[in-house]
Amino acid sequence: MRLGRYPLIINPIVYKKHLTKVLMDGGSGLNILYVDTLDAMHIPQSKLCTVGSPFHGVILGAQAYPLGQIDLPVTFGNRANFHSEVMTFERVDFLGSYHAILGRSCYAKFMAITNYAYLKLKMPGPNGVITMSSAFSHAFMCDHEHFELATMVINSSELPRLWESSTQ
Repeated sequence: MRLGRYPLIINPIVYKKHLTKVLMDGGSGLNILYVDTLDAMHIPQSKLCTVGSPFHGVILGAQAYPLGQIDLPVTFGNRANFHSEVMTFERVDFLGSYHAILGRSCYAKFMAITNYAYLKLKMPGPNGVITMSSAFSHAFMCDHEHFELATMVINSSELPRLWESSTQ
């Protein structure tokens, strides 16, 4: 086990659904919610606001166009000590190995800090510090799933081009 190697995967409540694979990505300026996750939450598409601007860096070498934005409450903690804020999510229609990704705006709104060595997220709550943790085994499994998905996506786009160039 290499400390700091694994992603911080937490399990907040988004809207009314307990999500178990949410990536905390302090390098991202976006909060992303995948179509499959939104569908599982039974939120109708009519609740989305339209957006027109693409973003970069999510799909390797390509622009991504969100299907819309939606504001949803996000809650960390438990009944005795919790913190909720409304976050704006970009709804995307491409494969992802997580239920959602929370970026810098989440860190700022919740005044959260991370410790990647111990896979902990801490923030102030009404009854003291709220600590969200990720098990190393769960983080490893999510990291492995993400690697497998990325490999599949790259192979599906690169292999046909390589095959075509080798037959010419």
